[in-house]
Amino acid sequence: MAHCFYHALSSVRKWGGTVDDYLPLHQWFDQSKAILADPRHRALRHHAEGIFMLEAIFGETLVNADGRVVPVRLVGEQHVREDLGSIPSFADWARLITPQAWMLRGNPLDGAEGVTIDMPGRGEAVAPRSVPPGHAVGTVI
Repeated sequence: MAHCFYHALSSVRKWGGTVDDYLPLHQWFDQSKAILADPRHRALRHHAEGIFMLEAIFGETLVNADGRVVPVRLVGEQHVREDLGSIPSFADWARLITPQAWMLRGNPLDGAEGVTIDMPGRGEAVAPRSVPPGHAVGTVI
């Protein structure tokens, strides 16, 4: 489907109520079009975890204008199925990403080999102290 309005109309046909009952949910799925205006935007929310995120944000159910209680997860499943034909996992999307060199680089924080912090022993008080820049102190984690 091309537009959230049509997803919302489909929801009205399934569960009653009005377009306004469902439009915010369908708009949430497609907000990623703002950063990538082609079908790849769907990789961000059009998957099983995205459906559970929708439920976490909007609640487990909604009450439509007809007074009917509708599970939010079902509305999310409807949206993803209408766009993709099935509900993929995030892993299905991620398998299609070709790793690039910049994704594989691991850089130590601040150019140091390890992160060090000063940790008092059990029962010791934390004493304030001044450490010159560039000097590692304490225990390596």
